[in-house]
Amino acid sequence: MQPLSDSSNPLITAFPAELASDAEAVLAVMPDSRLPPHASFSVAVESQQLLIPGRLYNDEPPTDAVASLSSRQRQLLHCLYSRHCDGVVRQRHLEKVVGSTDPWVVPFVVQLVGEYVLEILVVICDELRDLATPGTCGHVAYGQFIVDNPAFFARTQRRVVSYWSCYYRGTYASFRGYPGCTLLDLLRSAASDRAGHPWPSLTPAGARVDGYC
Repeated sequence: MQPLSDSSNPLITAFPAELASDAEAVLAVMPDSRLPPHASFSVAVESQQLLIPGRLYNDEPPTDAVASLSSRQRQLLHCLYSRHCDGVVRQRHLEKVVGSTDPWVVPFVVQLVGEYVLEILVVICDELRDLATPGTCGHVAYGQFIVDNPAFFARTQRRVVSYWSCYYRGTYASFRGYPGCTLLDLLRSAASDRAGHPWPSLTPAGARVDGYC
């Protein structure tokens, strides 16, 4: 099992300090990792700097161990496993938390927007459509996160375009039809409202819309 009570543990620093005891409870049920977490990224959440693992290599814990956790602890576990090296595992755990608007969940979802698994983009696209509605909890939470992390979101925009161009241009000839494009539009809309001005788009221009979204 993972070592506890270590504020420098990358699986504890992925969450705000007030959730450290819950994160420790999650680590207590996680099997030992065959490799250390890889390529952590830093984001600001409610004025705290969090360090989230880019990839996690722990096997999933047994079902009874997960059931022993509180609902908040299970939420943290699902967030961590959304960083798993296996895309199927990432999607399975994402589906458990993507509907949450808790501020510490948001960066895990936005990070997946900038990755390459189409099925995960579709899950997020389906869940976050209410971001287009000003005043909803999601609109506020995601908009504030982007305002607080402009460089992170700029990199996310560039990654969405790069993965579309590399892997999905044959399926979505127009970037406007790609699910990642729809997500970026929703996120920029939320950020624009929070910032009080249009949020910069780093994506290709084009009027033709086709594809999934």
